[in-house]
Amino acid sequence: MQACSGAAVMGSLQQPIWTKESNFPPRGSSVIGFPHQGRLNLLKPCRSSYVEGSLVTGTPPSSVSVPVPEIGGAFIPDGLSSLSSCLGGKKNAPAGKLLLLYLDGSGSSFLDYGLTEADPEVRTIIDKEKERQFKSLELIASENFTSRAVMEAVGSCLTNKYSEGLPGKRYYGGNEYIDELEILCQQRALAAFHLDRKKWGVNVQPLSGSPANFEVYTAVLNPHDRIMGLDLPHGGHLSHGFMTAKRRVSGTSIYFESMPYRLDESTGIVDYDMLEKTAVLFRPKLIIAGASAYPRDFDYARMRKIADAVGAFLMMDMAHISGLVATSVVADPFEYCDIVTTTTHKSLRGPRGGMIFFKKDPVLGVDLESAINNAVFPGLQGGPHNHTIGGLAVCLKYAQSPEFKAYQNKVVSNCRALASRLTELGYKLVSGGSDNHLVLLDLRPLGIDGARAEKILDLASITLNKNSVPGDKSALVPGGIRIGSPAMTTRGFTEKDFVAIADFIHEGVQITLEAKRLVSGSKLQDFMKFLASPDFPLLDKLSDLRGRVEALTTQFPLPGL
Repeated sequence: MQACSGAAVMGSLQQPIWTKESNFPPRGSSVIGFPHQGRLNLLKPCRSSYVEGSLVTGTPPSSVSVPVPEIGGAFIPDGLSSLSSCLGGKKNAPAGKLLLLYLDGSGSSFLDYGLTEADPEVRTIIDKEKERQFKSLELIASENFTSRAVMEAVGSCLTNKYSEGLPGKRYYGGNEYIDELEILCQQRALAAFHLDRKKWGVNVQPLSGSPANFEVYTAVLNPHDRIMGLDLPHGGHLSHGFMTAKRRVSGTSIYFESMPYRLDESTGIVDYDMLEKTAVLFRPKLIIAGASAYPRDFDYARMRKIADAVGAFLMMDMAHISGLVATSVVADPFEYCDIVTTTTHKSLRGPRGGMIFFKKDPVLGVDLESAINNAVFPGLQGGPHNHTIGGLAVCLKYAQSPEFKAYQNKVVSNCRALASRLTELGYKLVSGGSDNHLVLLDLRPLGIDGARAEKILDLASITLNKNSVPGDKSALVPGGIRIGSPAMTTRGFTEKDFVAIADFIHEGVQITLEAKRLVSGSKLQDFMKFLASPDFPLLDKLSDLRGRVEALTTQFPLPGL
C-alpha cells in the first residue's frame, strides 16, 4: 500500500469517507474486531498513514444524498479524488463491517467500536438485565416497556447536540433541526392531551418528574412559601413535600413549608373535608393533586374549589396516569388545574423524561409561561436532553393512535381483573379496588410486611415493590405492596393472565408467611440472611414457583428488544 502525502488531502478536511472493513486490522493496530459502521473523517493532512482496503459504493446512514464519482475502481466523495493513490488503488474491499478512522497527522487512528467490542463487561450486564426483564413479571406500577422506535430516537445523534434555551432563542448555533424537533414535540404534547394551544403551553425539557415538580415550585413560589400535597404513607410522592417529625426528607420540604393532606383510613379515599379545613387554616400558596400509590381518581372539581377559597395555585402531578389521561380513561385534570406535570416513561410508554403544562393566561397575577420556562432554564437546568425529546415526540405521536387508546383500556381492565382476584383470595386492598393502573395490597392483617414479601416474590421472578399504606410507621418496612398493570399489558397479557398473576402473588405471600415462621430472628435483616443461607428450606417451593412464572412470561415478546 502507498503512503499518503500531506498534500493529498489539502482542501478536503472534514469530509466523510465511507469505507468497508478489510479482513485485517490497520497496520500497527492490535485490534481484531471492527464496528458495524463508521466513516473516515480527514481532520488534518495525513502523513505516513495507511488505510487497508478501499472505498466502496454504499449509502451512509443518512438521508443526505452525496454525489460520489468513480475513481480507480473505488467510489469517493466529490473533491477527494487525490486520495485514490493514498488508498492503494485497490478494488472494492470484501463485504464486511464499516471502519471509522481519524487520521490526525501522527499516524494514530480511532476505531468506533460497537458496544460488544468496546466494552464487553457492560454488554454482559445489559444482556443479563434484558434476560431478567424477559423472564420476570414486571409489576412495578411506575415501569413500562418503551418501543423500538423510541429507543432508536433516544440512541440517535440527537444526544450530541447542546441547545440551551428555547426554540428560536438558543445560546448555541447549529440548532435549526433541534428547534424543529422540539416544536414538533410541543405540538404533539398539546394534541395528545386534547389541549387548545391558545390556552395551554408546554415545556418538554424537564429531565424527569421530580425536576419538573421543583421547577414549578421555583416558578410560582418564594422560599418558605406553603404547599400541601398528599402524605407519602397515604400514597403521595416524595417531591410533594414529605417530611417526618425528625427530618425534612424531601428537598421540597427543606425549601418550602409543607403540610400534608391524607386519606380517610376507613375508606382509602382522599379526605377532602379535612383537606379543606386544613387549607383554610394553613393558607397554602400551592395545592398538589397527584400520587405515586393512589388507586383512585382525584376529585379535581372539589380541589379547585378549595384552592380558589384560599387563593392557591392548583397543580396536578399526573406522572403515573398520563397515558390514561391522554386517552380519557380516567378523569381529566386539565379542566380544573393551573399546572400539570408528568413523567413520560410510565403509562405514557415514552423515554425517561418530564413535561410541564401550564395555562397561558396569567393565574393569580403570574405569567406561568414565562415563570416556568425561566425556572427550567436557566433556573434549574442547562442543556436539555435532545435525544429524550426526540423519543418523547415519537411516543406522543403513538399516544394519539387508536391502538394506544385500546392499550390504555386494557391497562385498566387488567388491573381490575387483578384486584378482583386478589379480593377473592381474601386480601385487603386500599380503597377496596382501583380506577387506574395499580392496586395497593395491605399485608398487615396477615402479620407480614411489604419488604419481606417483595424479596420472596423477587426470588420467584415477580418484580413489584414494597409500599407504605395508611397508618404505616416505617417506609423501609412498610405494610403493603404496590402492583401495576402497564408493563405486562404492553407485553400482551390479558385479564386471564392477570388472574394467574394474582395466584402467583398469593403463592409468594404464602411462602413469605412460612419463611417468617421458620426464621429465628424478628428483624428484617434476620429474614434476609435466612433467605440467603444455602440450607434455606423453602428453596424448592420458590424454584417451582419461579419456573411456572417464567414459563408464562417467556411466551410473550419483549417490546423494543
